[in-house]
Amino acid sequence: MQTLTLFEGTRPEDLPARLANPFHPPAPSPWGLRAVDALQQRLRQDSTYREALWRPGYGKMFGVLVVAAPGGRVGFLSAFSGMLGGAWTLEGFVPPLFDPLDRDAFWPAGEAELAALEQRHAELSREADALRAGGPVHALREVEARRAEVEHVRAECSRDLWRQVTQGYVIPNARGETQTLAALFAPKPPPGGAGDCAAPKLLAYAFRQGLTPLELAEFWWGAPPFGGRRESGAYYPACDNKCGTVLPFMLQGLAVELPAPAATVSAGPRVLHEDPWLLVVDKPVGLPTLPGRHAPARDSVLARLQARFPELTPASFLHELEPESSGLLVIARDAATRASLQRQFSRREAEHRHVAWLDGHVEGDAGSIDLPLRGTAQASLEDCVDMRHGKRTLSAWKVLRREASRTRVEFVPTTQLPHALRIHAAHPLGLGLPIVGDARLGREDARLMLHAEALAFVHPRTGERLSFTSPAPF
Repeated sequence: MQTLTLFEGTRPEDLPARLANPFHPPAPSPWGLRAVDALQQRLRQDSTYREALWRPGYGKMFGVLVVAAPGGRVGFLSAFSGMLGGAWTLEGFVPPLFDPLDRDAFWPAGEAELAALEQRHAELSREADALRAGGPVHALREVEARRAEVEHVRAECSRDLWRQVTQGYVIPNARGETQTLAALFAPKPPPGGAGDCAAPKLLAYAFRQGLTPLELAEFWWGAPPFGGRRESGAYYPACDNKCGTVLPFMLQGLAVELPAPAATVSAGPRVLHEDPWLLVVDKPVGLPTLPGRHAPARDSVLARLQARFPELTPASFLHELEPESSGLLVIARDAATRASLQRQFSRREAEHRHVAWLDGHVEGDAGSIDLPLRGTAQASLEDCVDMRHGKRTLSAWKVLRREASRTRVEFVPTTQLPHALRIHAAHPLGLGLPIVGDARLGREDARLMLHAEALAFVHPRTGERLSFTSPAPF
């Protein structure tokens, strides 16, 4: 398949000296624009692509990679995210990171097994509904037990199928090393769509063909997603929740232009409670909770605390507050303490209360939000909710105060997942209003107006009920 398109008349002095950081890309250079224009012209002219991409909600991300070929020639590669028109491989685009023939050997059977389990679950659900309307209690319990067993088997089959899929992705880097997708995200399973974005496809093909990456540009083409926030022809950086783990490995060994360092957070974290079993700290805004797997030396709450408490690891943290938020964190200093605290939070015996300003008027005064989330860090808002594979997230909410253009809300999450409260606030199935200062899901402000202001739990060793507060700084 012809995948490399060569430029004519390139001069070395006109080309980028090194690849820009894909998470903070500048505007495309003239060579990048030539590549983008050529691909967009092709997408306009081919009626197959027009039909596939301009149906409501069916647009997608595309990417081009300007490369230097052996012998001094310069050209570009093209890629699309996921599938295009129901196909993984198309003439003129780089292939996926797995072998489609290998996947076809097990995927149809796995999908058929899941479909059969879905059908059986639906049958048992209808049977249970009928028994609730007037059947014997023992029969209802028996049906519900069988349905629970089917749910368990279905979940196991889905995890096994996804595990098999992710083992098939082979990710190369510029040093010539490789990792499977499963290994890169271990011990957690990779999020859906990881490895299928345009950028990893382009870099992998370039490395395997001996091409030197010079410039990457990714853009949306076609109808916007159902939730909006994508405009045809607009450029977007690499996503964090999927490419944030894949690309740092792939770029090892390649000269990459790094973004300007972020401003240093000088204050904190402030230690509010310290004993041999646990810590409670107040995290300042701007400081990450954890350093990240591909930047273990990055400044963070963990890195700053390890100077005094060297036994701490990422597993010590019961919760993770994103850098843009602030507030209280409880940290376990041993496994038994962590297990006890986790049980308390899962059973709602402990409380981690947050306060936020929402951008707009909230309908109602109180309620709860129950959403299955997946890929929460940088996915588009509509892609964060995954009814089939998502992790269940729960939070109770209550209006504290209303002003002309915003609403102050209290959130008490039962489950903890980074970015979950931001999605609960902004998603139409939640409150439908972004948190003030949420540049990703709403609009920028002085800061993200989200703060963990209260924490309460029973001390696992002493049995004392402990409560801590940190007034919101907004």
